Amino acid sequence: MATGADVRDILELGGVESENTGTINKKDIINSDKKKSKKSSETLTFKRPEGMHREVYALLYSDKKDAPPLLPSDTTQGYRTVKAKLGSKKVRPWKWMPFTNPARKDGAMFYHWRRAAEEGKDYPFARFNKTVQVPVYSEQEYQMYLHDDAWTKAETDHLFDLARRFDLRFVVIHDRYDHQQFKKRSVEDLKERYYHICAKLANIRAAPGTDLKIPVFDAGHERRRKEQLERLYNRTPEQVAEEEYLIQELRKIETRKKEREKRTQDLQKLITAADTTTEQRRAERKAPKKKLPQKKETEKPAVPETAGIKFPDFKSAGVTLRSQRVGSCAVPMGPLLTSFTLPGSLLILL
Repeated sequence: MATGADVRDILELGGVESENTGTINKKDIINSDKKKSKKSSETLTFKRPEGMHREVYALLYSDKKDAPPLLPSDTTQGYRTVKAKLGSKKVRPWKWMPFTNPARKDGAMFYHWRRAAEEGKDYPFARFNKTVQVPVYSEQEYQMYLHDDAWTKAETDHLFDLARRFDLRFVVIHDRYDHQQFKKRSVEDLKERYYHICAKLANIRAAPGTDLKIPVFDAGHERRRKEQLERLYNRTPEQVAEEEYLIQELRKIETRKKEREKRTQDLQKLITAADTTTEQRRAERKAPKKKLPQKKETEKPAVPETAGIKFPDFKSAGVTLRSQRVGSCAVPMGPLLTSFTLPGSLLILL
């Protein structure tokens, strides 16, 4: 039969009174939730060791005691923006409806999904259809200003018609040009004829006193450029190697030239510095020297000359040795008296 201790263990109850008596009280049942929260709050919390970065510690341990992930996971927490949350509003209806592209002239009909509120509006991508404005000339203007013996009017009309159709893509125009009906022309010939007519019409139709920017096409330069490009493309490997060798030799010559120029500059600096120093010395020699005022010689008291040994007289201030203060040792010519002055003001007569 189950006892009070068994019931207490099942309900995870504890306490001094219940443990001692072995019976369940009213307080144990009421305060059971508080005791559980108390136990959970008393769980150990690990602190990050000193010197370890936060990112490294997060890989080793987390608050939930989860192992670090093997693959990067996308979480909503952190510095990332929150994903859009779909509400319970009514969804805007979409409809399968026909449309026509204003850029097309054949009246083709197409279908696509579009919002019901935009029904009847123009095709939104039609605004990106940009066309080149090709000038149009009349019969009178052609006969007066645009006539050329090498070109007929029918051939010129055919050229401008292709320019409108293919938006001045002259490579395509040259491919679609009718070489059977008209004379065979190159791309440079077609460009030269087109831009020549555009410049003529701009000069004719411009108001007097206006500054025009007339396009000019140099067909001769374009032909020479293509010839040079073709020669460059058709080079042999031997020619390419020779050119690389010549380029390397040219670079070596340029480096030597720069070194030689640098040496000459350094030498020139030394020469100028030597010239300036010699000029300064000459100027110092030529400049008159200032006469310093001569001090008057003070009259020295007459000292009787004694024949004998003379020790130097030290007049400098500061610390001196006692031996430096030794007086003069005088020996007169007569043989009767000889005197010595020794340190300590001691006079010895002989």
